[in-house]
Amino acid sequence: MSIVQEGDPVLREIAKPFSKEEFGSKELTSLIKKMTDLLDVEQNDYSVGVALAAPQIGVSKRLFVVRYDRTNRKTRTAGSAPDLGVFINPKIIRSSRKRVIMDEGCLSVRDLYGYVPRFERATVEAYDESGKKFTRGAGGLLAQIFQHEIDHLDGILFIDQATDCWRHGPPSDEQ
Repeated sequence: MSIVQEGDPVLREIAKPFSKEEFGSKELTSLIKKMTDLLDVEQNDYSVGVALAAPQIGVSKRLFVVRYDRTNRKTRTAGSAPDLGVFINPKIIRSSRKRVIMDEGCLSVRDLYGYVPRFERATVEAYDESGKKFTRGAGGLLAQIFQHEIDHLDGILFIDQATDCWRHGPPSDEQ
């Protein structure tokens, strides 16, 4: 299994929600494990993946996983201990009025980065693997991740709204 790349139609679909019957199933547990394992091995020289949505592995379902341990610059390394967040049928229920321009990339759009306007803060309502509803608020990078991954579930890629795109590392001031 590998990460689906730009051009694959599944990345442009609106993902289907999980039914109540699917919570706690072996299939859901297996899907989350596959996504987590893949997120751990899919990296490049410029970044380590912090989150992955189900459409990125070819599954058009409303699910994303986040490696919280990789959202802090001090612990954003491939060898850090996993601290996983699972968001099933997520939706943003609150966001700040203020938007900030953030640099962004995506494992489904290899080696391309750009600047994307994102809400400074966002609160997500979702379900865990067992079907328990929860909310999680965030600012900064984690708020950006929530918006980026929910965009994936709605068939939107960051390049649809990015400006000043570049390949590999960010442009240098010395150019």
